[in-house]
Amino acid sequence: MERKAYLYQHYTWPELAEVAKTQPVVVLPIGSVEDHGRHLPLDTDNFLIWNVCEAAAQRADKDILLLPLVPYGFESHHMDFPGTIDIDPEHLLHFVLDVTKSVARHGFRRILIADGHGSNMPILDLAARRTILETGSLCATFIWPSLALDAIRKVRESERGGMAHACELETSVYLYLDGERVEMDQAHKEIGMPRSEFIWMDLVEGSPVLLMDYWSRFSKSGVSGDPTLATAEKGKIIFEAVVDAFVRLAREFKNRPRGERTDYNRSP
Repeated sequence: MERKAYLYQHYTWPELAEVAKTQPVVVLPIGSVEDHGRHLPLDTDNFLIWNVCEAAAQRADKDILLLPLVPYGFESHHMDFPGTIDIDPEHLLHFVLDVTKSVARHGFRRILIADGHGSNMPILDLAARRTILETGSLCATFIWPSLALDAIRKVRESERGGMAHACELETSVYLYLDGERVEMDQAHKEIGMPRSEFIWMDLVEGSPVLLMDYWSRFSKSGVSGDPTLATAEKGKIIFEAVVDAFVRLAREFKNRPRGERTDYNRSP
């Protein structure tokens, strides 16, 4: 097997100790195994986030050190669809926190949690916050489309709600990366959430109020969005924009300054 300098697990422990001295940004990718309509595989979130992370690590020239993928996420609301694997949110929080605290223990001071599944985000935000509070490391998290919203908006054709799940966005990127695994003849539009001034679901244009019901109450296919508008050409533009932004993020985060902490509760 070819050794890849950007992969955490390809080093021996003495080598990894030396790598820590150079302070790359350690990236933990996390996805899910869940329904993605009738046209996309169960691995969609894992496949997309891993490809984004690996491409960024390859281009970052040792500024990113990539951990193995965490393949399962918080999925209780998707369990009406066969194949979905659900991890209890408390278990997921502590699992991810155990990983980040281990990385911090080995001397890495910058950690990014790269998310491929929307419902992981509240849990990952808490994990990142606790990593900062419980270690000497700085930790942040993001979901991959958020890195390139302007580029996505430029190619978008779907209405609000059309880029939520197994949608124009995810289907386009999957088509670009591996079109043979996408069954476009099975793709159809479904935006089943009730119309609302305040509550909707969209990865690019999020609503001001967050609500997540059981998925099967508003989607009978597993889709929330419009995959019929997806193309590989859009996918390439989106993928390249996200990866380029990821590299810039990692390099900025690597050198992000931290102020001195002052506890004003203590007497002089």
